This record gives sequence, C-alpha cells and structure tokens, in this order.
Amino acid sequence: MPFHYIPKVNDYVKWKHMEGWVYFKDEEYISIEIAVKDKLCNKGSFHKKDHLLILCYQNQWNQLEYVTSRESVYDTDMPLVEVAL
Repeated sequence: MPFHYIPKVNDYVKWKHMEGWVYFKDEEYISIEIAVKDKLCNKGSFHKKDHLLILCYQNQWNQLEYVTSRESVYDTDMPLVEVAL
C-alpha cells in the first residue's frame, strides 16, 4: 500500500513549482508559507513581517512532497524564505 502523506503544521513541503512551510492546517485545506519579508512600516503593528501564503486543498495533498519538519516557527535549522516582493 503506498504511503499517503498527511501534512502537519511546521512541515516543509514541495508542491508543483513552489515550496515552503505548512503554516496552517484545517480539515479542508492547508496554507503553505512560500515567502516572508520585513514590513516596510510596522508602526503600531505587533507583526514585523509579511507572509505570502498559498492554499492547498485536501484533494491536492497527494501532490505534496514532504521534505522535513521543525519543532516550531522559532526553530532555526532551516531559515524562512526571504524574498523581495
């Protein structure tokens, strides 16, 4: 029987031509963080970064390729992807 991967938050996955961290998981979809950049102006904002997320629905999970996992978003084994948007 082939292995059926079920994504979890903090897994690093590849999907189509993109890759990133599973940021959120629901029964119907996951969001994958494919880019992070510093906010231009974070005055009065608790959040210091902008996150670019894509949605991957449950019927597409069989297209995901598992790469690795991390303990938490603060784990520094694999850095977040920094891009200029």
